[in-house]
Amino acid sequence: MSEDPSPSRGPPPPLDRPPPPDHARSPELSEEARLVGRVLDGDEAAFRKMYRAHVDRLYRLALRLTGGNDADAEDVVQEAWRRAVRGLGGFEGRSSLATWLSAIVTRCALEKHRADGPGVQAPGPRLEAAPREHTVLDLERAFERLPPGFRAVLVLHDLEGYRHRDIAELLGCSEGTSKSQLSRARARMRELLGEDYET
Repeated sequence: MSEDPSPSRGPPPPLDRPPPPDHARSPELSEEARLVGRVLDGDEAAFRKMYRAHVDRLYRLALRLTGGNDADAEDVVQEAWRRAVRGLGGFEGRSSLATWLSAIVTRCALEKHRADGPGVQAPGPRLEAAPREHTVLDLERAFERLPPGFRAVLVLHDLEGYRHRDIAELLGCSEGTSKSQLSRARARMRELLGEDYET
């Protein structure tokens, strides 16, 4: 029984720009670079392959960055794909395509938060649970209470596995800022979950 896909994880958005001419192929190019080249040449099948390979992971990232808000995550992913399609010609392969797309999602999520206003939540009580027995729901609720900047660095470093150098590039900040934000985010998580919060 098939499920009705959500907008961001359903059919990919169409390529809404004319393909650049004469995108030469080279046998020494990586498979990823060849796929990008085919997409730039207007190959819809190649774009669908790229979309399917990344959309679920990008949605999970967006969901974490938006504090578990499904509607906001859908909006972020849709906008990220629009920007990716428009900007793919600028992808130089210095990082992986996954990292490049993650950077777009991260920027879109932070921009959406700024556009929507701070919507500051009360800190709320510590989430009660026995030591080392926090549930996924506890963790998700704690993530929702983090300021967006803290949440972004914590998600990218502790959950997605990015190094501070990469996070600094993704967020347009210094490595020192990334490290400071991570330290403060972890401290806030410990306030919410207790000293047994592990990274």
